[in-house]
Amino acid sequence: MTAILHIYTVLMITTSIGAVGANLILLLLFASHLKLRTDTWALTLNLSLCDLILGISVIPVAVYSSLLGGGIFSMNNIACKLLGFLFVFLQVASLNSLVWATIDKFTEICFPLRYAQMITKKRIWIILVLLWIYALIVSLFPFMGFGEYSFSSDVYMCLPLFNSSTTAYGVMLLSGGVLAPILTISVLYIAIIHIARNQAKRGTFVCNDQHCYYVPIRSYFRNTVILIVSAFYLLVCWIPSVTISFYEIFYAQNVPTIVKMTSIWLVVLTSGINPWVNTLAQRKYRKALRESWRKLKRIFEDMGSSSEPPSENERHSSIQSHQCLPGHNMTNPIQS
Repeated sequence: MTAILHIYTVLMITTSIGAVGANLILLLLFASHLKLRTDTWALTLNLSLCDLILGISVIPVAVYSSLLGGGIFSMNNIACKLLGFLFVFLQVASLNSLVWATIDKFTEICFPLRYAQMITKKRIWIILVLLWIYALIVSLFPFMGFGEYSFSSDVYMCLPLFNSSTTAYGVMLLSGGVLAPILTISVLYIAIIHIARNQAKRGTFVCNDQHCYYVPIRSYFRNTVILIVSAFYLLVCWIPSVTISFYEIFYAQNVPTIVKMTSIWLVVLTSGINPWVNTLAQRKYRKALRESWRKLKRIFEDMGSSSEPPSENERHSSIQSHQCLPGHNMTNPIQS
C-alpha cells in the first residue's frame, strides 16, 4: 500500500506541474499575441483559468494530505468543506466552458454564414456569467444541507460524499454537472466529424478577398483525429469516477483504494490535457507558439553573444573606427 501511495503522490505532483505549465503557456500566448483574442477567446480563457486554479490549489493540497497522512483537512473542518466546494466549482465551470467552446466550434462549421450574427461578444459574456452562476449554485448546495463535503481517506481529498444519505444530490451533480456536459460535447463532436467527412468527400473551396483555393482531404482528416481524441479523453478520464460514484450511491459498498486513486487522478488529469487538446492543437495557436519560441530562442542567443568578451581583432577594429569619428584629434604622434 505504501508503494501505491507513493506512485499516487508522484502522479499528482506531475499532474499539478503539467496543468500549471500548460495553462501558463496558453495565458502567455494570449498576452503576447493580440490576434488570438477573438470574440470567443473568453471561453478558452475561462477554461484555462479554471484548470490553472485547480492545478495550484486543489491538487497540491491532495499531495500535502497524502504526504502527511491527512493533515488538517482530514478533520472535516471548514477548510475541508471549502476545498471540496472549490473542487466541484472549478470542475463544473471547466466542463461547461468546454461545452460552450464546442458549441462555438460547431456553429462556426455548420452555420458559417450566420456565425457572426449568432456568436457575438455580448452573448459570450452573458454565457460566462450564467455559467459561473450555475457552477456556484451547484457547488453551494452542500452548505445548504443538500449534500455534504467530506474528506476521503482513500484519495486524500475533500470531495462530495456519495452514499445513500446524499442520493438526490449525488445523482443531480453527476447527471447534470458531469454526464450532461460530456455527452453534449461527444454528440457535437460526432456531428462535426460527420459534416467534415461529407465535406472531404466532395471537396471544398475556401475563398478570401483575393482568390479561392482548394482544401485538401487530409486537412479534414487531421481535424477529425483531434476531435476524436478530444471526445475520447473526456470519456476515459471521467467515466471511471462517475461509475464508482453511482456504485457507492446505490450499493453502499467500498471500492478498492487503488481504483479510487486511479479514477480521481484521471479526473484531475484533464486540467493538464485540456489546454493541449482543445486549444494548442489548433493551427493558429501552434503558429503563435512557434513564433514565441523563436523569439525566446533569439533573446537567449543575443544574451549569450553579448556576454562573450570581444576578440583582439574586434577590439582593434573598434579602436580604429572610434579614431576615425569626426571631432577626434588625428595628429601624428611624431609631430607631438
